[in-house]
Amino acid sequence: MIQRIQTIYIFFAAVLVALLLKLDFAELAVEGQLYVFNANGIISDGQILFDGLPVMGFIGLITLLHLVIIFLYKKRIRQIRFLSFTILLLLGLVGVMFYFLYAAFDGAEIVFKIPIVFPVLAVILDYLAIRGIGKDEALIRSLNRIR
Repeated sequence: MIQRIQTIYIFFAAVLVALLLKLDFAELAVEGQLYVFNANGIISDGQILFDGLPVMGFIGLITLLHLVIIFLYKKRIRQIRFLSFTILLLLGLVGVMFYFLYAAFDGAEIVFKIPIVFPVLAVILDYLAIRGIGKDEALIRSLNRIR
């Protein structure tokens, strides 16, 4: 059942999360200095002020899990469990991102970019995939009862 709609949801969630590796999440302005926050950390003029290794680790793990989940199509219950775990990781990623933003500087003006909502969109896509997998599992169980 790799050709089902939930596979497309999982694939798009993986693409959204993988895009976070290249895009900027926010810009911070502190005392006239401009800082950029991306997966590498908080950067100013090419120098890394705060290392983004936790953020990059979350992004890499979540992307890898999404790609593994796609190929677990024969084990639907395991797919649902992994997707639930991935949702928790995505929420953790959002928490780490906001921790980096608000703990880095006091009184910083923050301008969020569009990629900051990609983890939330991935959570929604993962939830839709869980619903689709649940429907497939219910269909398979009902067909087994008929036999």
